[in-house]
Amino acid sequence: MLKFVKHNMETIMGIDIYPIISLVLFFIVFVSFFIWAMTYSKDKIKELSELPFKDEK
Repeated sequence: MLKFVKHNMETIMGIDIYPIISLVLFFIVFVSFFIWAMTYSKDKIKELSELPFKDEK
């Protein structure tokens, strides 16, 4: 079954670009999230971390 799928994929012209595009897209999203997480306000992180312990009535 896998040989059948692999053979069909090899016959499609230009299909070798899709793994490269997906890797670049994943890398861009990962780096963007990392930069966002590192630049997020420390005060906001502290406020959000204390949210479960707040007792609002």
